[in-house]
Amino acid sequence: MENSFAQELYSESLHLSKVELGSSQAANCDLQDDDGSFWGGSDEELDKSSDLDREWERRRDQFHTIGYRDGLIAGKEAIAQDGFNIGFKESVLEGYNWGIVRGITSALACLPEQFKERLIETRETINKFRTLYETVHSLSTTDALKMFHDDKMAKKIVEESEHPNATSEMESFQSDGADCSLDSYVVKLQSLVLESPAIESHLLGK
Repeated sequence: MENSFAQELYSESLHLSKVELGSSQAANCDLQDDDGSFWGGSDEELDKSSDLDREWERRRDQFHTIGYRDGLIAGKEAIAQDGFNIGFKESVLEGYNWGIVRGITSALACLPEQFKERLIETRETINKFRTLYETVHSLSTTDALKMFHDDKMAKKIVEESEHPNATSEMESFQSDGADCSLDSYVVKLQSLVLESPAIESHLLGK
């Protein structure tokens, strides 16, 4: 009786073990693909993951380069604009007065002699206007810009220098012709206009 009971218990345990083993194998089969590899671990899935990583790296480098280039361009534009603003502020008055000198002397040079005599009181002043016209119009735009630059540099030397020889340094810097600065032509025109009340000018003061 006891022997029969032991066999029955053993048979039941063996049966349960087989059932659990079968269930485990079935579960493993469900996690496997058709090619026998586990889900998520196939070569195809690994390749896709690697492709995504490479694409992310490429896009990151691409946008980093674009951002750097855009920032560099924006910085250059900002600096260029600042330089333009400073240059415009320093040169607009000089340029305006230089244009007035050229315009008045050109207009007088084109007038017939009888009209010049009605506007200008003396022959000496007429000759001075003619000389100023010829001198001014002999200068090219490049020459005028160089004179403007030399004027600014000479004034900067005086402003920054602390010793008593600052004025002599400025004269030395303008040794090629201190009397031929843009300001000197404006002063000459102002002087001639004062001698000729019939001529009106619109020179701007500093």
